[in-house]
Amino acid sequence: MGCCSSSEGKRDWKPLEDRSCTDIPWLIIFSLFCIGMACICGYPIATGAASRLISGYDSYGNTCGHNNTKIEGVPHSGQNMKEKKYVFFLDPCNLDIINRKIKSMALCVSKCPSTELKTYGELKQFALNNGSNLCSYDIYPSRYPSHPDRFTKCPKLPVPPSKPVPVLHRCIPVDISCYAEFAQGFITFVSDNTVLRRVIAGVMASKEIIIGLCLLALALSLIMMVVIRYISKVLVWILTVLVIIGSIGGTAVLWWLYVDHRNALNNNTLSVFGKEVASDNVKALLVCSIGATIFTVILLIVMFFMRKRVSLTISLFHVAGKVFTHLPLLALQPVWTFLCLILFWVYWITVLLFLGTSGTPIKNNATEVVEYHMEGPLQYLVWYHVVGLIWISEFILAFQQMTIAGAVVTYYFTKNKSQLPVTPILSSMARTIRYHLGTLAKGSFIITLVKIPRLILTYIHSQLKGKENACARCMLKACVCCLWCLEKCLAYLNQNAYTATAINSTSFCTSARDAFVILVENALRVAAINTVGDFVLFLGKVLIVSCTAFAGVLALNYQREYTVWVLPLLIVCLFAFLVAHCFLSVFENVVDVLFLCFAVDTKYNDGSPGREYYMDKALMEFVENSKKMGWHKSGEGDGREMKPMARGGTVA
Repeated sequence: MGCCSSSEGKRDWKPLEDRSCTDIPWLIIFSLFCIGMACICGYPIATGAASRLISGYDSYGNTCGHNNTKIEGVPHSGQNMKEKKYVFFLDPCNLDIINRKIKSMALCVSKCPSTELKTYGELKQFALNNGSNLCSYDIYPSRYPSHPDRFTKCPKLPVPPSKPVPVLHRCIPVDISCYAEFAQGFITFVSDNTVLRRVIAGVMASKEIIIGLCLLALALSLIMMVVIRYISKVLVWILTVLVIIGSIGGTAVLWWLYVDHRNALNNNTLSVFGKEVASDNVKALLVCSIGATIFTVILLIVMFFMRKRVSLTISLFHVAGKVFTHLPLLALQPVWTFLCLILFWVYWITVLLFLGTSGTPIKNNATEVVEYHMEGPLQYLVWYHVVGLIWISEFILAFQQMTIAGAVVTYYFTKNKSQLPVTPILSSMARTIRYHLGTLAKGSFIITLVKIPRLILTYIHSQLKGKENACARCMLKACVCCLWCLEKCLAYLNQNAYTATAINSTSFCTSARDAFVILVENALRVAAINTVGDFVLFLGKVLIVSCTAFAGVLALNYQREYTVWVLPLLIVCLFAFLVAHCFLSVFENVVDVLFLCFAVDTKYNDGSPGREYYMDKALMEFVENSKKMGWHKSGEGDGREMKPMARGGTVA
């Protein structure tokens, strides 16, 4: 199982010829780990923690709706609560926001009071009629009106009407005014914080504009996908020019708006509130104008150095567009992956909540309430669960990468495209599940090994903020940055390793080594793809975000007297970038897979009879142009010139 320990010598790539299971030991390890995750879920269910979370429990450790066992040293525990299925809080409005719980004694009752109870006599009558103690179990209902502890062990009067929450069986007040004190505190905080108040007011005043701009971002992303499908060298330069013009024009507009708003502020024609809003907008426009200016300068510099490295990228984009024509469901892969991640995260959070109510019941002498604490080895279950969150999440993402790689590899190395499988994506999924789950487990575990210490260091840095010295702070940030860079490099290598596995059906380490050799041999091409290709896609994202932000500035300019622009624009730009990233990231993955296939194709084929290219006509044109210009195969080692292509060696 050691990485890259194979003694296998140099061998040829044999695309799609043989298929065998890879990294079986890692599949076994991952399966055992998942069984451990299932056991963690089963532990709170077996010990009753899950039922405590769902059914609720009172302050004495009795689970409502169940027959309970006696807890040593806790009075009133071990009662039969089968007829009392609901949790009633003596003071349901006493919220502890920091610890996310209700600071009140809890009792099990058979019925939640549906009407307001104003006196202890009404409490007594309710308890006698329904068999539900609304005061502590040691007080008989007949003594409610006269018991000396009724002010501390009975609910605070008046008792608001309540209804049980579905599934969770908690009695929650019907009238939300019960939480008026908490709401008033929040309102007071917002009112005292004038900047926060104006920002929230700006969001509320421009919510229709925000929704409209989000829809505009979605439409622009769809249009960009269509445009990239038919991209050409001329179109790349048109897109680049549009982005440059848009950046310069947008920067000029921002500076003009800054001057206009500053002049309006100096004219003293606004109200007091209007001056506060205008002052915030002037500051925001100044920051945005400076940022836009810096971005435009950097954009011009990068475009100057990248202007000659677009030919191979354009060819790969052409082929990627054809891949999406033959495999349109590739664009939906992030949707399925996102749904799988959401389902897993919901499961993970649910089990975490189960673990929070498991452990040993301990009486808190200060509050006389039973609390459950995980002690000893049980504490490590939470850490195991956290590692499972990272590893399984990375495994799901790796499965998407392998599925895309398998489908694109099948497309590339099938000369007659009419012979493609009926459902290439489903075939790739089935092939991955049958042969390569162990490879995914190993690759995702490597990412997990890097991500966990980075998260730990980030947590330590946040906890020590303001306490550590400058040297320690610098070292922590440097370590976090290095681990982040290492994680990104490993993620890129993993993606290419999955592609190599999809081509040759080799183990993870062998695939990673072979992919690394190919990438090193084509270092200049890799640099071009990872700069020009990613930059073109980045231009698309920037164009979408810029157009959305520009439309937002124009729309919000009509509300300059009562709307702070900062938060609405941030919300819209963030949404636009996420939508654009989701649509274009799959295209980027397809281009990376196509490049590795192209590099393998040019290394082992030269277009002669018996060694025909698999590549598409668009890539063949690039090879022909390279041959005419006297270019040699990048990093081949023998320096031989590309041979003429055999006729009929490929199908477009």
